[in-house]
Amino acid sequence: MRLVIARCSVDYVGRLKAHLPLATRLLLVKADGSVLVHSDGGSYKPLNWMSPPATLRVTTPEETDVEEGVVEQWSVQSAKTDDRLIINIYEHVHDTSHELGVDPGLIKDGVEADLQRLLAEQIETLGPGYSLIRREYFTAIGPVDILARDGQGGTVAVELKRRGDIDGVEQLTRYLELLNRDPLLAPVRGIFAAQQIKPQAKVLANDRGIDCVTLDYDAMRGVDDSESRLF
Repeated sequence: MRLVIARCSVDYVGRLKAHLPLATRLLLVKADGSVLVHSDGGSYKPLNWMSPPATLRVTTPEETDVEEGVVEQWSVQSAKTDDRLIINIYEHVHDTSHELGVDPGLIKDGVEADLQRLLAEQIETLGPGYSLIRREYFTAIGPVDILARDGQGGTVAVELKRRGDIDGVEQLTRYLELLNRDPLLAPVRGIFAAQQIKPQAKVLANDRGIDCVTLDYDAMRGVDDSESRLF
């Protein structure tokens, strides 16, 4: 991973257009090809980014940009679309690279682990005719919680969360991009499953063609007392 602190401006060009004016920011260049732009605020979310697969090209700026103080230009090109992230660097404050190695992945808490096990055992919760391919299906960027086949024989990747938010949808999107490169699996569609799913996550999932499923943990464990409920 490369960590660069620089005075820079950032433009996203493509399906959407966005501009970040000149300021000091942290640029993360990850081994998977993604580039993320962070500020010192805004919690953990980047101000802008390019998801993998992408190609970073560093060039000498044009003369007009040099006159304005630009010393280096980054062009991050998406491999799948015409989207580009253009970063004009005015000053390098810090630049280091670190080899992080292979990450062991997220260790889920008890509830998420139970949800995964229970859904694998009760895979038809997702729909009639569903069958399990395997749990923890390994990919180069981490394990997919559940890989299954639907009633028509199509491949389905399932991402499980206790509380589903936008980050979970983004994670599943990255898995789907990778899985759909495998001709033995493609086409692969996604299901985002959780006990609770935030409205913003549902909107993003719908926009990306991902289905959302709300799971009843107690019912799946067999401890839901339906007779004591009013509705």
